[in-house]
Amino acid sequence: MQEVTCMDRHKLEQVVLEKAIDGKLPCALCFKIAEDFGISKKEMGQILNEINIKISQCQLGCFK
Repeated sequence: MQEVTCMDRHKLEQVVLEKAIDGKLPCALCFKIAEDFGISKKEMGQILNEINIKISQCQLGCFK
């Protein structure tokens, strides 16, 4: 997996913010967006933390 470029990062943040509801994004959707942008789930998690988006409906049961 590659790191997101500045332009891609801006687009990724736009997608996340458009799809987030009350500052939360479902886990499965996070996985899909990460796949679409060609980044790891770990990098996606770091980006979500940086833009203050929480993961909901965690597939592992870690987050509600």
